[in-house]
Amino acid sequence: MIISLATFRVAAYIRSHRVYQALLLTLAMLAILNGSRAPRGEEASVLTDGAVLIIPILAWAARSLLDTEPDRQREMSAVTVGGRGRELVAGLVAAFATCAAFAGIALAAALLLGVSAAPEPGLLTAALALHALAALTGTALGALTSRAVLPSPALSIMGLVLGFLLMLLLSASPLYWLTVPAVRWMRAANDGELLTRFPELAAVSLAWCLIALAFYVRRRLRG
Repeated sequence: MIISLATFRVAAYIRSHRVYQALLLTLAMLAILNGSRAPRGEEASVLTDGAVLIIPILAWAARSLLDTEPDRQREMSAVTVGGRGRELVAGLVAAFATCAAFAGIALAAALLLGVSAAPEPGLLTAALALHALAALTGTALGALTSRAVLPSPALSIMGLVLGFLLMLLLSASPLYWLTVPAVRWMRAANDGELLTRFPELAAVSLAWCLIALAFYVRRRLRG
């Protein structure tokens, strides 16, 4: 039932044409980012930059998907699948699947248009993981700024933009461990230390995404 509801929500998101907002933003960003191929040896930077810069677009996509279904329909869905918890999980699954699809487009564009040489297997694995973390980060940020948490559209949009900017500011500081360290991803890639620092950065990123999603779940269940 959860997968069926998640599929229904993705389909509703597509039918509502909201998907094209995120798609156009993604294509515009990728056209700028991959306008010319980077020199050999810069594969890590290209792949990592794309994973970071697409996060706000992924958050927008997740937020739009979660807000597509009217509140009354959401209540009916909860009854249909056997409770608010399952309905909530279905929404997050749908949002993550959507974010993962857009992140996959970003990764494919970087590999096909942004690099001059095929990345090493270890780097490609790290890039896949970073784009998965970007999708999870976008899902978390989009959920925290969705209508169920921030009913005001103005506050929701401001919260999404400011949340991403705060993430960048904190992750550029010595307190990078207080958020998803997106800027540290890029610095490690530029310094040639991505594979070395990947376990630490991935662990911090995953922890904060799970904390954010736990807060969202708690907020929804108590709402």
